[in-house]
Amino acid sequence: MAFSCFAGRLMILVLCVVVALPFAAAGGGRRSGPWDPIIRWPLDRRETEDNATRWAVLVAGSNGFGNYRHQADVCHAYQILKKGGLRDENIIVFMYDDIAMNELNPRKGVIINHPTGGDVYAGVPKDYTGEQVTAENLYAVILGDKSAIKGGSGKVVDSKPNDRIFIYYSDHGGPGVLGMPNMPYLYANDFIEVLKKKHASGTYKEMVIYVEACESGSVFEGLMPDDLDIYVTTASNAEESSWGTYCPGMDPPPPPEYITCLGDLYSVAWMEDSESHNLKRETVEQQYQQVKERTSNFNTYNAGSHVMEYGNKSIKSEKLYLYQGFDPATENMPPSENHLKPHMDVVNQRDADLLFLWERYKRLDGGAKKKSELFKLITDTMLHRKHMDDSIDIIGAFLFGPENGPSILKSVRDRGLPLADDWDCLKSMVRLFEAHCGSLTQYGMKHTRAFANICNSRVSSADMEDACMAACRGHDFAGWSPLNRGYSA
Repeated sequence: MAFSCFAGRLMILVLCVVVALPFAAAGGGRRSGPWDPIIRWPLDRRETEDNATRWAVLVAGSNGFGNYRHQADVCHAYQILKKGGLRDENIIVFMYDDIAMNELNPRKGVIINHPTGGDVYAGVPKDYTGEQVTAENLYAVILGDKSAIKGGSGKVVDSKPNDRIFIYYSDHGGPGVLGMPNMPYLYANDFIEVLKKKHASGTYKEMVIYVEACESGSVFEGLMPDDLDIYVTTASNAEESSWGTYCPGMDPPPPPEYITCLGDLYSVAWMEDSESHNLKRETVEQQYQQVKERTSNFNTYNAGSHVMEYGNKSIKSEKLYLYQGFDPATENMPPSENHLKPHMDVVNQRDADLLFLWERYKRLDGGAKKKSELFKLITDTMLHRKHMDDSIDIIGAFLFGPENGPSILKSVRDRGLPLADDWDCLKSMVRLFEAHCGSLTQYGMKHTRAFANICNSRVSSADMEDACMAACRGHDFAGWSPLNRGYSA
């Protein structure tokens, strides 16, 4: 009897709520759209805390059509956040912006990040483009320091103590370093110091950082504290490549008119996961596990990488919408479900530019002269790579002897230890090398471990300069001179 009485009262209460809701919506002026008759539990109506704002910083650290995928990644990330309810005033985008209208782009004004995907370029804020895409501007944006900004929109992360911040970076990398289209590169110790300063300012509650780059784990390994209220995942560990995908000749291939890769494995993994799940229910941990499996290419690490995590891991229990927002179109999608994805064809990030150049050469229809010029560019690129590798080998032999040189330069420290003891030394060694041997380039970034190990072995600057002169004396690197390209450190 008691149950039937309670049930009757509950039914009357529900009917009253159903009848009252449309009148409240119409009379209170709080809804502009049609009335939704579905009664939702309070759990599904949660938003961020009162007076809290979601911020996002999106960084494509490269330029050139051969690096199409990095800007495509960042544009796609913007669309996800925008659909999730983040406002343009709170999304800050770094991209060189030389892709959409590039003469090689078969769809002018359009950028895609998936073989069958739509345009992800439309509406993307052009906050920092061209020469404004610098590590210095990125640091100033994160710190909210408008006075340190040079050019661009002037937007910074003007966050408050209760706000959350999402940072996403996509580009080439190397041990302890992330690329930027304008020199110098972003070095791990500088970036970690910026994060420490941001935390000390007390201007955010929590932060999540996703990094797509080769050896991206090395940027945080042994350096990232766990008490900054920051959680980080990286596309690879401290000693392996990350991977491009959706490239010509792959399965799935890009549309036939494209001659470059459309995306990167780790990046498309997290973004396609976000688009196919309800982010009010999916946790940071669940996305990490999904992305980890897919980026490993389902445990085929010879064509995949180890997604790593650093910082405050207690953040993993939180829902993703706190950082990426919530798209109402995903309301009825599962919180996390392992959709069976096929094995992804991939290319090493450092070889993607050669794949692009070769595809361009095969399809070039501009006469023998243009084909000859492009073939020379391909051979020059490959020869400079060989010069980089050979020079490092000679420097190692000069400093440590032919037997010990290779093992010392390639030595990887134990987990939990930073790449370098002295980061100023590492940067000075990079500058010495570039002055005598030419710019590292996005390929040569892989050798920063060698420079770190030279410093860790307490080699003097004078001995390093002698080694560089011995390795590179007489080599003509005019086209690769740091005087033209800038020093990467």
